[in-house]
Amino acid sequence: MNPDLALLKPYPFERLAKLLEGASPPDDRPLLRLSIGEPQHAPPAIVLTALRNNLDLLAKYPTTRGDLALREAQASWMCRRHGLQSLDPDSEVLPVNGTREALFAIAQACVGQGSKTLVGSPNPFYQIYEGAALLAGARCVFLNTVEAKGFLPDPDALSRAEWEAMELLYLCTPGNPAGAVMDTALLQRFIHKAIEHNVVLVSDECYSEIYPDESAPPTGLLAACTAMGLDDFQNCISMHSLSKRSNLPGLRSGFAAGDKRILAEFLRYRGYHGSAMPPHHQLASTVAWSDEEHVRENRDRYREKFAAVGDILAPVLSLNDPGGGFYLWPTVPLDDESFTRRLYDETGVLVLPGSYLSHEVAGLNPGSGRVRMALVAELSDCIDAAQRIAAFVRGL
Repeated sequence: MNPDLALLKPYPFERLAKLLEGASPPDDRPLLRLSIGEPQHAPPAIVLTALRNNLDLLAKYPTTRGDLALREAQASWMCRRHGLQSLDPDSEVLPVNGTREALFAIAQACVGQGSKTLVGSPNPFYQIYEGAALLAGARCVFLNTVEAKGFLPDPDALSRAEWEAMELLYLCTPGNPAGAVMDTALLQRFIHKAIEHNVVLVSDECYSEIYPDESAPPTGLLAACTAMGLDDFQNCISMHSLSKRSNLPGLRSGFAAGDKRILAEFLRYRGYHGSAMPPHHQLASTVAWSDEEHVRENRDRYREKFAAVGDILAPVLSLNDPGGGFYLWPTVPLDDESFTRRLYDETGVLVLPGSYLSHEVAGLNPGSGRVRMALVAELSDCIDAAQRIAAFVRGL
């Protein structure tokens, strides 16, 4: 067996299941899960129709590069959404089976094994970043994202030696779990560092289409490249997904875009990896990336939930103000594990301890004392959960 498998930490939901062993939530009310970021809104009807009407394509092998029509739809969406002057669908876009698969695979393609090789990540972080680094034979270096700095990573938090040893750095904007959005200036600081030290910069932007202000969508890594005249997107890869944008987590559909030199090698790796998207998924994805009406409706529903839940919880908890995504990241009046277990046991509401999403770095675990709440359920369930949480906190 690969000895590096022993380095993998238990996934947050494994730890959560262990934490809840022996707990007995009330049986007179439904269990409400705010712990996992799985969208519960209905998938777009136009996408379901495209899937049903093209099941005969299962008789064909898909190509790893993906159909040209899909790549053109993804490139066009990026240009419209992020103001890019151009994006070549033949060399600067690559369909992937959801960002989770691609975020893991990119490290296997880009990171050379060596005891001193580093992969960077924000802290807290999506656990795939760490697992990908460890199984690529690298070590992780973490950038704490704390409230005093707007929950944003700081490129100067890494030493010159760390930058020199690093081969890949993950960013996440809007961030998971705090929803903080990196602006153009901050993204460009990371780009300058990445080019100076020849680091591959991978921006996980899967939450980019859920945001509170319709007139101020979050920017992205490739838009920051364009703003500084870096039209070849040197060292930069942006990843997008239909899971959150279009409520299609089961479709496993997204794309990577950016530096064509990196994507050419990533395609070579993926050809051996065997990760081609099924043909009918490709066609349905083309439909999804070509439509914005369902995405705007999706944002409206999240805004309604954030407003309703915020009114209930703000008097009892210190809430963050996320610039994107569907999470709340409040501080809680107990340690985050005790809060989570007692809340579940006494009210039947399930959240995720913040410390399960981060590591202690420089004497600080930035998730400690916080919980993550995913507002993915229907509005009535989110309101019910918020009311139970508020009553629980008042009773402490």
